[in-house]
Formats: sequence, C-alpha cells, structure tokens
Amino acid sequence: MTAVPLIDLTNDDDTTARRIDAACREIGFFGIVGHGVAANAIDGMWDAARTFFDLPDAAKRQVAMPYDGYPYGYSPLLNEGLAHSLGEASPPDLKESFNMGPPHRPARPLTDEDEAFAFAETPWPEAPAGFRVAWLAYYAAMSTLAARLMGLFALALELPAGFFDSKIDQHISALRANNYPHPTSPPQPGQLRAGVHSDYGSLTILLQDDAPGGLQVCDRDGVWRDVPHVPGAFVVNIGDLMARWTNDRWVSTLHRVVNPPPDAMGSTRRQSVAFFHQPNWDAQIACILSCLAAGAAPKYPPICSGAYLMSKYRSTVGLPAD
Repeated sequence: MTAVPLIDLTNDDDTTARRIDAACREIGFFGIVGHGVAANAIDGMWDAARTFFDLPDAAKRQVAMPYDGYPYGYSPLLNEGLAHSLGEASPPDLKESFNMGPPHRPARPLTDEDEAFAFAETPWPEAPAGFRVAWLAYYAAMSTLAARLMGLFALALELPAGFFDSKIDQHISALRANNYPHPTSPPQPGQLRAGVHSDYGSLTILLQDDAPGGLQVCDRDGVWRDVPHVPGAFVVNIGDLMARWTNDRWVSTLHRVVNPPPDAMGSTRRQSVAFFHQPNWDAQIACILSCLAAGAAPKYPPICSGAYLMSKYRSTVGLPAD
C-alpha cells in the first residue's frame, strides 16, 4: 500500500502504536496484518454474504428493512446515497447491502426511542443455511479486534491502555456486507458505487476483494488514492468521532468506492464487509487532554456517541433531523 501504510499487529507495543499514530495523523487509514482473526470466521462470513446476494431479488426482499430509515436488514440496489451524509445531492449508490446491529440489548429498559432504534432487531434470512451463525461469529471477532485496536489507540495517544474500555463495553456497532453488481448500463452523472463520505464512529474495519472499481481515499493534497487489496489484510480507518476525540490530531478521511473502468474485462462484481465500531450510546466524546496544546481550547464541544450517530444516519437516509 503506497498512500495507506500496512501495519503488523503481531506485537501490541509502543512501536506499533507509533506507526498507528503516524498513519492516523497523515491519512486516517492503514492496513493491518497479524490481526489474529481466524480464517474460518472470515471465510464463513464472506461466503454467507456472497451466497445471500446470489439469491433471487424476491428472496432477499423478505428480510428487507421493514420501513424507510430502518437500520438493519437488506437494502436493495439504489436505496442509499452515502454522499447525502455530507449534505451533497447525488444519485443513489450502485450497491446493495445487508446490515446487522448489536446482537445483545442492554438489560436495562431502553426509554430513549433513538437508543432503542440503535438496538433494533435484525431481520435474519432463513437462507442460506448458517447465515446468522456466520455473521454473529464475525461480529464477535470484529468486536475483539476493535477493542484491541482501541487499546493501541490509547497507547498512541499517550493514555493508559484501558482508557477506552468503559466507553466501548456496550458498543452500538453495525456490520454491513456490500455487493456491487457488475454494471449493465452506464452510471448517471456523478453516480458511484459508494459516494464520497467519512465514517461516523471510532473506527471501521474493512474486508475487501480485488475486483476492479474499488476503494479510494482522498489525501491531504486532494488527490484520490487507490487502496489496493492485500491478501490476509484488513483496512482500518478512523471515523468522525475519533477525529473529534483527538481534536483533529487524527483525520477522518473522505473516501469512496469508484465505478469499474468501462473497458474492464470480465465481471467487475465486487464485495466488501465493513464493521463500523461505535462507542457506547451514552459515551461522551470530549477532547482528549493529550491532544490539546497548552493554553488552547478544544475545537468541538462534548457530544454523546449515540446522538452523533443518529444525526449522521438521518442525513444519510434522508430522514428529518430532530
């Protein structure tokens, strides 16, 4: 990876933390190997998603999001425009997806309607066999990996290793598989596989294949850089909340998924799986003191994780703000 560095997580030490800090300062993205995620968890998830997307449209729609704006379930092709989260008018994205939310609800009553929405039920398909089991196993593996990364983030920010633990022990993360079909007609002007956006939460862990028409990140000079597929690696990027937490010491970088070149040979179908790690609903995101220069004021007021997530989600799916 040229613009996006590749970091080996075999050792959770200061050297690894410094490399993460440098990547998050410069580009907000990095690849990881030595992550320890079992191959069977990765393959099981990947194959279950691919088999689901191969089903007839009518079968997939049996687990469609039950109403406009519902967060989990199947989202058909042309149902979302990620650039809308930045206030940009654009054609809908050329993808379909399946989304799951937190598998375990808090034991306490959820009196806040928005919080209950974040913990809404995922409508699971009956086919393919083993779909739900594979997704739950992968979600658990990503939760463990995200907690490990947050520990390294703490070291990188000169904080105690467990600084983030109490803020992510009931995280409201979402897991999404995207299918980008081979195009059968030219895109509309400005239409992409996934429009320009930044992610909302603490970090994202992405698994992608190497089909044409892939992920690009916008560097500090405004140049769009390809993020190539590396066998066995995940791509990690920080989200808006982590940028706020660090007072913009770390950057939440704009990215997109571009269309395949018109002269590409063979099928350009593409798949990706993204784990969107989001701190606890009530976690307060306030400037970390190690990221604040002496005598300076924080750039952003404190905000709760859940409130920020809902504001961004509403803009993405076109729901009115509260």
